[in-house]
Amino acid sequence: MSTVNIVNTKNESVGEIELSDAIFNREVKEYILHEVVRMQRAARRSGNACTKTRVEVAGGGRKPWRQKGTGRARAGTRNSPIWRGGGVTFGPKPRDYSFKVNRKVKQQAVSMALSARLQEGNLIVLDDFSMEQTKTKDFVGIMDVLDIDNGLIITDNASDNLAKSSRNVNGYKVMSSEGLNVYDILLHKKVILVQPVIESLEKRLMA
Repeated sequence: MSTVNIVNTKNESVGEIELSDAIFNREVKEYILHEVVRMQRAARRSGNACTKTRVEVAGGGRKPWRQKGTGRARAGTRNSPIWRGGGVTFGPKPRDYSFKVNRKVKQQAVSMALSARLQEGNLIVLDDFSMEQTKTKDFVGIMDVLDIDNGLIITDNASDNLAKSSRNVNGYKVMSSEGLNVYDILLHKKVILVQPVIESLEKRLMA
């Protein structure tokens, strides 16, 4: 078990907590982290190259001219790929870049990312993080006291005041344990766990 200090929003120590080695003290395997981050980023990609086939081009219902007797080549529709303005043969279509990674591998990757932040000394446990009003200045003040200039705040009981106070400040993100992912953990320098979320986090990652 790893023992970590619990602090309040004034950066005062208010106790200690033991964190499960199965989640917070795993061997960090970079290739697994890389694979999961690549999966997340690929899922966000969307192919935007798109051409119309002859079926999708508007018009073309009438035969341009009669089959015989004009001296011109036979033509059945103006949508033909050989006509200007017609469809495109084998043209690009929106592509799905996503691929799957096993659930267990994704759970391991989240645990490894949390372990990496703990080993670096960049994992902080707060006893509580609630705000009485929506005020960005108050949120920035708390972050300054905690000496955090870039952080991911994980809490299952995030009030609207906390979410709204933080959303206009670059470098910070508030999310629940259910939405926790490798990319966001690695994207932020420090991870702030609000104490009640640890139990639900352990249940999720050890399931």
